[in-house]
Amino acid sequence: MSEALIQEILESIQLHSSALDSPNVAHLVIHSNKVVSSHALPGLEIQVRELAEGIDADITVTEGTVIEQPVHMCFGMLPQEGVQRIVLRVDVQPKARISIIAHCTFPNAVNVRHLMDAEIRIGQEAHYTYFERHVHGKEGGVIVVPKAVVDVGKRARFHTEFELLRGRVGQIDIDYETTCRDFGVMEMTARINGTGEDVIKIREVGHLIGEGARGALTSKIAVRGNARAEVYNKLTASAAYARGHVDCKEIVQDNGVAMAIPIVEVNHPKAHVTHEAAIGSVDTRQLETLMARGLNEDEASEMIIQGMLS
Repeated sequence: MSEALIQEILESIQLHSSALDSPNVAHLVIHSNKVVSSHALPGLEIQVRELAEGIDADITVTEGTVIEQPVHMCFGMLPQEGVQRIVLRVDVQPKARISIIAHCTFPNAVNVRHLMDAEIRIGQEAHYTYFERHVHGKEGGVIVVPKAVVDVGKRARFHTEFELLRGRVGQIDIDYETTCRDFGVMEMTARINGTGEDVIKIREVGHLIGEGARGALTSKIAVRGNARAEVYNKLTASAAYARGHVDCKEIVQDNGVAMAIPIVEVNHPKAHVTHEAAIGSVDTRQLETLMARGLNEDEASEMIIQGMLS
């Protein structure tokens, strides 16, 4: 693959090519079904197989390995049309630690499908952090379907954030299910800004099956124009001293439609789970305060929405 292609991909996510130059920083860049660039580190194994319409990958962090710098990953397609299917298996072995910053970029999409199926296993006392930022174009011609099944071991930590704030969403259908064992911690957050005819669907389920397990499901969604959002968050607790919280906030403007379905289920007398859901327009007091400081109504509303999504 040419250096020009790498540069174009990185520019679309506002990342300088120097981010891939350091020998101490691991990375993986995928364009369509091709490996554009890859660099691993001792204790981090990356195996990728190219498929007809995507890749099949295994990522392993060996026992006790601590990856000091965040790993950069980029999955994208520059053409207007195509399918990218990512089949991913992640194994973070006991007492290992890794943080991944993943960019998914489709700046020119008119008819693109991005499909991801992931299996993630986090061993005892291991830590896994995954931040996924999407960058889309103005056409809204993207269908994004990320699915993941996650197993969090004893005293392990799993933290994931999904962010789609730049460009039209198109259609997105997130489906994550996480199981958390004794004294494990899981945190799943989604922040999405929908406009035009965008369709947003989120299904996040967490099972706190271990004693002292903790979990949080957080969704922050804005829908404007004719965009629609449906958020289904379920958190179950079935062990002593398991603790969890579900929090969904959605701002609706114009002809947008938002729905939130928070479900909490407790199956042990010493477990405790709470939930909070709020759907509505921007806060009137915040709006008036910002307008009193010189912003017009549109500017003030935008600032409030961006603050909620941050």
